[in-house]
Amino acid sequence: MSLSTDLARAQVKAATLIEALPWLARFSGSTVVVKYGGNAMIDPELQRAFAADMVFLRYAGLRPVVVHGGGPQISAMLGRLGIASEFRGGLRVTTPEAMDVVRMVLVGQVGRELVGLINAHGPFAVGLSGEDAGLFTAVRRPAYVDGEAVDVGQVGDVESVDASAVTDLIAAGRIPVISTVAPDADGVLHNLNADTAAAALAVALDARKLVVLTDVPGLYADWPDTDSLVSEITVDELAALLPSLSSGMVPKMEACLRAVQQGVPAAHVVDGRVAHSTLLEVFTSEGFGTMVVSARSELASPAVGNEGGVVSARSELASPAVGNEGGVVSARSELASPAVGNEGGVVSARSELASPAVGNDAGAVSASSGSAGPAVVNQEGRAAG
Repeated sequence: MSLSTDLARAQVKAATLIEALPWLARFSGSTVVVKYGGNAMIDPELQRAFAADMVFLRYAGLRPVVVHGGGPQISAMLGRLGIASEFRGGLRVTTPEAMDVVRMVLVGQVGRELVGLINAHGPFAVGLSGEDAGLFTAVRRPAYVDGEAVDVGQVGDVESVDASAVTDLIAAGRIPVISTVAPDADGVLHNLNADTAAAALAVALDARKLVVLTDVPGLYADWPDTDSLVSEITVDELAALLPSLSSGMVPKMEACLRAVQQGVPAAHVVDGRVAHSTLLEVFTSEGFGTMVVSARSELASPAVGNEGGVVSARSELASPAVGNEGGVVSARSELASPAVGNEGGVVSARSELASPAVGNDAGAVSASSGSAGPAVVNQEGRAAG
């Protein structure tokens, strides 16, 4: 291999790292809840890649929290034990006998395996279930078949969350790995939908992001048209689209919808069949899946004072380089990142999340409101209202 080839490859790696810089700066110290599921749970290479991603997030200064289900593993174990698997309205019928297997598989198999994979990189992961320290309280839910409610046994939704045990682990630098079984108010154990549990936990932790791994590239507006993949969608648009979605996508998109409606700035659906998809979604400008936000930008604009600004397709982060008059403004609008030394201010594509630039006398300008002035900032540095 020639020296020039080695140099070219090194430059590509350096460019990738530099692209991640504003995202690292923005999300350092933030909690990210990741729902682990789909093919990523059963392919050994993807399992190892996912574990490495969680450790990368931890070393990068983020605070990952993993919530997992285990449908394929539960079905396999029920089959080995000669217990029939039955589904009604897309939900597993969970008898007391089946519930014992669900608990055994989620807590004793899937959770332990993931903890071990993460801890191969260092003593980070700690396994929990919704039973531990009263983390989740469940409430029984029915399934619906042809509009009629049918009983599916010990299947529940999250009624309440006490995240104190999880916050203690986060504060200690650990990566919580949470199995989705939990008791109801009477102590009866229930099997929780992992998407729903992850969304509820993200809200309780005041997480910056919810990331849901799936077996598809993201949300399609007009499936099976593969050109209809949605990069960014608002909660209003998603609510209107939900009735037309396939049954497999509904719980995932409902979880994202609930999380953002209840205060999580962004929820992401990404393809877990692709190694390191979580990192691609969090740390690249283009993103990798579908992002759900409260409101899309009406106008993507270069920062004031940016003589050569470039507008890209997704607007989660507007981040001119430090001291760079040719900064880049992204059209994906979760957050506007402060520019150091930029006296003209930063244009935010999402008004409630515009933050003033360091040394910015003019304050932040929101593209949706058009108003200029110093932002009123809450404890997380986001502009209020």
